[in-house]
Amino acid sequence: MGLEKLADLKKQLSAEAKSAKPTRSQKTASVDPVVLIIGKLQKLFPKTFPKNPNPKVPLKVGILDDLYARSEEIGISKEDIQLAIKTWCKSSRYWNASKEGAVRVDLDGNPAGVVEAKGAAQARAMARKAKPARIEASKPTTDSPKSEIE
Repeated sequence: MGLEKLADLKKQLSAEAKSAKPTRSQKTASVDPVVLIIGKLQKLFPKTFPKNPNPKVPLKVGILDDLYARSEEIGISKEDIQLAIKTWCKSSRYWNASKEGAVRVDLDGNPAGVVEAKGAAQARAMARKAKPARIEASKPTTDSPKSEIE
């Protein structure tokens, strides 16, 4: 094989490798849209929506209305805001932060009330309800064949 053919083959292999790699837009397309919305909220309001490993903070009662009022300004639809807040508040990190007396924060990260006993009880109940589902999901399946020793 001559040098020209080797150079052509190298170009062809390079082009194939580039086309096999997902582009940035292809990677973004495969990410859950809610994750992208939460990421935008984290950039806009870092004290209110801290990134992991920082603990989440309890949100102000009525923060959804505050976000709705700014939906056009921040470029997120009200439906997407609602889905993002629902997802944000439905996690063990959020429930762990929602202890009685914990300070709630507004969009700027300023104190805006405290978690009352009822709110803390709801967080504990949600955590208990979710725990059995996580345990069940982590159990190995029993579909494997039984050994002859049993």
